[in-house]
Amino acid sequence: MLDLERYTRRSGEWLLLDAASLQELYFSDKAEMPELEAGSHPHHVRQWLLASSLFPAKWINRLFSVGGIKWLDEGLGLLAFPATDTAKDKAYRHLVSRAASQSFLVPGVLYEDDYCLVLNKPAGMPVHAAYEGHAGTLDEAACRHMLAKHDPLPVRHIHRLDDDTSGPVLFAKNDLAQWKLDEAMRAKEIERIYVAALQGLLKRDKGTVDAPIGKDRHHAARRRVTPSGDAALTAYERIGQLDGLTIVRLRLETGRTHQIRVHMSHIGHPLVGDTLYGGSSRLLGHQALHGERLIFPHPLTGRIVDVQSPWPDWLKRLSGETRP
Repeated sequence: MLDLERYTRRSGEWLLLDAASLQELYFSDKAEMPELEAGSHPHHVRQWLLASSLFPAKWINRLFSVGGIKWLDEGLGLLAFPATDTAKDKAYRHLVSRAASQSFLVPGVLYEDDYCLVLNKPAGMPVHAAYEGHAGTLDEAACRHMLAKHDPLPVRHIHRLDDDTSGPVLFAKNDLAQWKLDEAMRAKEIERIYVAALQGLLKRDKGTVDAPIGKDRHHAARRRVTPSGDAALTAYERIGQLDGLTIVRLRLETGRTHQIRVHMSHIGHPLVGDTLYGGSSRLLGHQALHGERLIFPHPLTGRIVDVQSPWPDWLKRLSGETRP
């Protein structure tokens, strides 16, 4: 795999390419390809970029249509990092419309570069607005973070967590990253690993729940195991037990709504605090589910990024700080 990081760098809104080195790597034996040099017509540059498959064709064609492929003083530039219009962008608009002195929770940054941002979402914070003007979302926190950096890129979440689930959430910071990461999600190349506290003592050290999940026609907010539902597979491993609770680590082979909550309830061990699926709120006021790790291919380099989220205090308390 070509390490594009060696041949690119950001300069403001532009991604600069070392075109000479890339051309030598890709087209030294292809005489039919136009040779790139300073001043080459954008159409020829587009042809070269499409033939190289360095970037998604959809993205390159879009850049070409808006004049986003240019020869600059520093070299070949692609308009990869245009600032968003904060007056029109939904999340930014809600943020800047409120008083600057208003207090906002800004979750911790677990990972960041020019393409990606991973925020550590706390339990109780929604990822996105449920209605127009809804404040205090993780989307908004991401925008606030970018404004503080004086770099208002169009951050967009790639996946979601339930409001009361904590853990890492991945954001794309430009169109290229969003297209590549969305594609990785569809191809199931993004892995999320969770830790949960279950009610009762699991008898098995590990297991897999293979049970289809569909909507509960009697309760709009619930999902349930049903033969007519979508295929759902959850692998779990017991990592600790105490005081009538079991701490498990879980991996999802599918990504159905409420999958972990439904599957654990289905095997008779609902999550602590998950009253929607039969859990008790005596020990915790929300479901005891935390995203522990997020693993994804970087949208530029393809290298695997492994981000870990520290256990929150509520999970440490329930687990007795059990960590295998």
